[in-house]
Amino acid sequence: MSDLTSTILFEHPLNEKMRTWLRMEFLLQQLESQRSLDNIASALTFFRTASDLIDVLERGEVRTDLLKELERQQQKLQQWTDMPGVDMSLVDSLRSQLKSRAAVLMSAPRIGQSLKEDRLISVVRQRLSIPGGCCSFDLPTLHTWLHQPEQQRNQHISKLLESLTPLNQSLTIILELIRQSGPLRAQISLNGFFQDNAEGADLLRLRLPLDPQLYPQISGHKTRYAIRFLPLDSENGTVPARLSFELACC
Repeated sequence: MSDLTSTILFEHPLNEKMRTWLRMEFLLQQLESQRSLDNIASALTFFRTASDLIDVLERGEVRTDLLKELERQQQKLQQWTDMPGVDMSLVDSLRSQLKSRAAVLMSAPRIGQSLKEDRLISVVRQRLSIPGGCCSFDLPTLHTWLHQPEQQRNQHISKLLESLTPLNQSLTIILELIRQSGPLRAQISLNGFFQDNAEGADLLRLRLPLDPQLYPQISGHKTRYAIRFLPLDSENGTVPARLSFELACC
C-alpha cells in the first residue's frame, strides 16, 4: 500500500490537546493558501478562517501546552543519546530547533492577539453569523479595503500572518515529531471493524486504499480505540470481509 496516489491518509486525535493542535494546523494552512485577496469571496474566506482560528485559540492555554510539549520532546530526544547507532548530529539539531522554538514562543506576544485586535477582522466577524450579512452595504469598510492597491492589502495580510509565525513554527515541529514517532504497520479489519489498545498515544494515522471507496469512523481515547469502516456510498456500497490497511499509533 506504499503507492500514495492510490491511497488516502486519515488522522484522528486521541485527546483534546491533539484535537486543538490539528485544528490549528488546518486553519494556519488555510490562511497561508488564502493570502491572495482580490475579491469579496476570497476575502470572506480568509477572514472567516481567521475568525475560526481566534475562536480555537481562546479555548485553552495554547502557549502553555505547546511549551510543555516542546520540553517533553527535548526530554525524549535526550533519551536517544545513550543508545548505540543513533545519529547524534540529527538529535542535536532537533534539540537545538526545539529550544529555539520554545524561546521564540515564550517571548512572543499573546498568541492570536494581532488577529483579535485587527479592526477589519473585527468588523467582519460581527457579520459572519448573519445570513448574507457581508454585503457591501453591511461592510463598507471591507468594500473600501478591497479597492486599495494590491501592495497595501498584501502588506496588511503579511503582517497578520507574520504575527502567527511563533505559533506556526512550534506547532509544525511538534506535529512532525509526533507523526514520525510511530511507523505505519499493516493491519486487517474483519467485517469492517478493528480495535486495539492506544498505549497512551496522542494520534492515530490510518492509510486506506482509495478503492473500494471506504472511510473510517474512529472513536477512542488514550487507552483504547475502535475503527469502523463504512462505504462512501451508504446505499449501494459494501465493505470487504477482510480489509488491508496501514495504521500508526503516535
